[in-house]
Amino acid sequence: MTKRVVVTGLGCVSPLGNNVPDTWSALLAGRSGAGPITRFDASRHRTKFAAEVKGFDPVALLGARDARKVDRYAQLAIAAAQEAQSQAGLVIDDSNRDRVGVLIGTGIGGIITLMENADILNARGPERVSPFLVPMMIADSAAGLLAIRTGARGPNMAITSACATGTNVIGEALEMIRRGAADVMFAGSSEAAIVSLTIAGLNVMTALSTRNEAPEKASRPFDKNRDGFLMGEGAGMLVLESLEHAQARGAQILCELTGYGTSDDAYHISAPAENGAGAAISMQRALADAGLKVTDIDYINAHGTSTYLNDRSETAAIKTVFGEHAYKVPVSSTKSMTGHLLGASGSVEAVICVKVLQENMLPPTINYETPDPDCDLDYIPNTARPAKPKHVMSNSFGFGGHNATLILSRFTS
Repeated sequence: MTKRVVVTGLGCVSPLGNNVPDTWSALLAGRSGAGPITRFDASRHRTKFAAEVKGFDPVALLGARDARKVDRYAQLAIAAAQEAQSQAGLVIDDSNRDRVGVLIGTGIGGIITLMENADILNARGPERVSPFLVPMMIADSAAGLLAIRTGARGPNMAITSACATGTNVIGEALEMIRRGAADVMFAGSSEAAIVSLTIAGLNVMTALSTRNEAPEKASRPFDKNRDGFLMGEGAGMLVLESLEHAQARGAQILCELTGYGTSDDAYHISAPAENGAGAAISMQRALADAGLKVTDIDYINAHGTSTYLNDRSETAAIKTVFGEHAYKVPVSSTKSMTGHLLGASGSVEAVICVKVLQENMLPPTINYETPDPDCDLDYIPNTARPAKPKHVMSNSFGFGGHNATLILSRFTS
């Protein structure tokens, strides 16, 4: 019999707030996290705004000495994990540490550290590069650092699948618990890539919105006048446990993780398949894994990037999977408010889906003003909506054609 896996802790740092309650409140209020870029001088760039994390204090989290040795992406991951562990009431000691694992993904890793040290190399020479460069920039440093901080000696690794990373991480952590490799997993992802080079690279791809006059209106998923995504940063973290383990220690169960599917478009390195074929496979696999029908899904948190191709492709995929029922399922893109957190987006959106099940509210898609004939589903425009969902779906898609889907369900014993 397949082990049941439940969520017992949530944590996040986002452009809307440095914890779960603040982020959730902002989502329900329909508030955008966008604003002028402050992390570097963006005056030469086509896009001069982003959705930055605000007021985050790494020194308060790690201390002055250690904060200097940890890239921002890993700092955010540790903060989210600390919040999730606290909510879960999870104590890690010699009695359980070998059965607690860590899986933290990132799309890019420590690019801030890499860029800073490239500048030092060019300006001051190779001997002045930081001895902490390599451990700070590698994609698995967040997972390793969290294990050191918590003492968790179970499975530990990083996964990278571009903007599908966060969803793949949670799905693969689910599978680790199902197969008995761990009783508990920290599962999440983090990204801090608001640097000049990244913004430049995305601009020359025409992937980013250029609404510099109104950043808070820039991200408009499924709207006819969308012109690209809003760059964001942040981290999301879940504590996952086998049901037996959570019940044995008397943990509060927030929801159950019931389905996971993943696939690839096998089509193009950066553009989604036009008909959403690969994304449809991912959703179908998640439904089959959960043993659910399309009529069981009460809400979809869309990948919904606010790019012309993605939104059209995802809408087509939902129609392929759900048929006529697609028009009865509420869909929203919380990226309209958080921005696109790249590798961190899926894990933050999984946190949001858990809150949807807990709070019986569906977050909106803001800035939805002009319907697109190719995107004609119920996108929960502009205002949060009360509901009592039993099963919710979360989609993530990434460069390389990666697709990943989770299904989270209201817990019933």
